[in-house]
Amino acid sequence: MNGDAPKLPSPRGPLSEAVVATLSGRKDVVAPPVGDADPFGEDLQLALYVCYELHYRGFCEVDDAWEWDPDLLRVRGRLERAFEAGLRAGVPGGDDVDEVLEPLLVEPVDGDGLSYHLKDRGDRRQLREYVAHRSIYHLKEADPHAWVIPRLTGRAKAALVAVEFDEFGGGRAEMMHSRLFADLMEELDLDPAYGAYLDVAPAQMLAVVNMMSLFGLHRSLRGALAGHFAAAEITTSPSARRMTQALERLGVGPRGTLFFTEHVEADAVHEQVLRTDVLGDLLEREPELAADVVFGVQATELVEERFGAHVLGCWRAAEPVSSLLKPLP
Repeated sequence: MNGDAPKLPSPRGPLSEAVVATLSGRKDVVAPPVGDADPFGEDLQLALYVCYELHYRGFCEVDDAWEWDPDLLRVRGRLERAFEAGLRAGVPGGDDVDEVLEPLLVEPVDGDGLSYHLKDRGDRRQLREYVAHRSIYHLKEADPHAWVIPRLTGRAKAALVAVEFDEFGGGRAEMMHSRLFADLMEELDLDPAYGAYLDVAPAQMLAVVNMMSLFGLHRSLRGALAGHFAAAEITTSPSARRMTQALERLGVGPRGTLFFTEHVEADAVHEQVLRTDVLGDLLEREPELAADVVFGVQATELVEERFGAHVLGCWRAAEPVSSLLKPLP
């Protein structure tokens, strides 16, 4: 058991209730059938997130042995199959990698996503909500991508490790991107503890992280993970620049902006490395993975668009509401 691990979250339906109850020791591993559960809904996404978290920090007062419990893994498998099916149903597919990556390299003239909103007109309350959302991933930034390292070889492996080295601070703990994000949270008077906002993060945010875990934990989806990573790095540098402008406009000092300023330069280099060295070498060795790479790119766009639409929908409603399940204090 990890003393720094978060507490188990409150369930959001029968699937997550079954998983949480099992890990709490209140019942044996018996999960209700997934059936027609919404693959992007609160219940399934939380249940899957809890299963995946056992491979990261785990939960306090939950035995680490649950990570490889065969009955729980079968439950996770059913949840994963439903989620993957939902992802595949939501994207057009294809096998032309250049066709899906090239549009990401062009900044839209009339962009209207979250970083644009925060740069131009977001307020401090919205900024704090956004950071609380993103903490679900950024406090373990690059961890899901590390799963793919042993599934690669040659130039692709060496290049991806080089990118990961930067993500983990180049060997300096205080410069790890997860640490820089925790610094930003402290500057905004948010709780920087790992998993502190899991109970209020909606399914749209959980799906972003669950997609990474799904791709990373399955060797059969190594192409999808590489595609996702490339798409993320291509789009991060310009959005980080906008977020830096948003933070400066809202009076956040250098300690808080460092997370995003670090990404402006680093990810501009990373996207080239991932496209040329990781994807280039991977597809030269295994051209049959092209469709999986495309799936990873498209799935990343899908979950990020769903997340952005949810948050902006809450903020721009006639009577704005919190985009979190409960408003921040």
